[in-house]
Amino acid sequence: MLTLLFKLIARMPLAAVHALGAAAGWLAYALSPRYRARLRANLAQAGLDDGATRSAAIAEAGKQAFESAWVWMRPPRDLLGKVDPTDLERMKAAQFEGRPVVFLTPHLGCFEIISKTYALHADPRTRTMTVLYRVPHKSALRPLMEGGRAADGLVLAPADMRGVRMLMRAMKSGQAAGILPDQVPSQGEGAWAPFFGRPAYTMTLPARLAVAHGANVVFVYGERLPRGRGYRIHVAPLAEPLTGEAAHDAAVLNRALERLIRACPAQYLWGYNRYKVPAGAQPPGAAA
Repeated sequence: MLTLLFKLIARMPLAAVHALGAAAGWLAYALSPRYRARLRANLAQAGLDDGATRSAAIAEAGKQAFESAWVWMRPPRDLLGKVDPTDLERMKAAQFEGRPVVFLTPHLGCFEIISKTYALHADPRTRTMTVLYRVPHKSALRPLMEGGRAADGLVLAPADMRGVRMLMRAMKSGQAAGILPDQVPSQGEGAWAPFFGRPAYTMTLPARLAVAHGANVVFVYGERLPRGRGYRIHVAPLAEPLTGEAAHDAAVLNRALERLIRACPAQYLWGYNRYKVPAGAQPPGAAA
């Protein structure tokens, strides 16, 4: 049933997918008090809870949920036709600088389009991207996700120790890694760092990989264009140096992410529980 639904979505024009997703976003906001409260609290924490931004964020979250099926199942030529090349050359250039690359793709815009775009412009023999992903809880979704994300030039790495070893091998061989830097890690895999003025348990893996292997760190996201016109790739190299100190580096990454979000606030996934305390982790400020 889920496969059929995804196939139906993939056959629709992108504008229709986004319209349907926007309606679903408003439905989820209306029906879930917990989701509604979290979205508003996160926007308020960032100082962005004005009516226009909130309304746009509600609709954009629904678009993000529906467009994944479209990105996973459409032919490559259709995806290429929907990617604005404004920053594409910068993304391609980062592949060939002679250093391994850590691409950080936050919950901003369409993050599914980034790895697909990379694969369509990379040389899979020499510059593959190993993408860290969290295995979905619903078993029926796993083959759809893994099949939809699979492509020449991409290697999927589960978010566990096996996946971390895969990322380390990719770095050692001068390849690229793709990581969602604002996904809350498990206990012991993060550090508390400010995110819009509030401590958030932040992944330390990207900075560890970059420091250990001298990697180039680049933030990249796909801005969703209006009326289903497609996506504009934005590339932002990390401006501040990483030191190898976990809390410092986590704060550096969060500051860089804040700047990106402020440039495109409606398309951040504000309903995500970014400030949760992972099981077993001490809350920020707790005594050691």
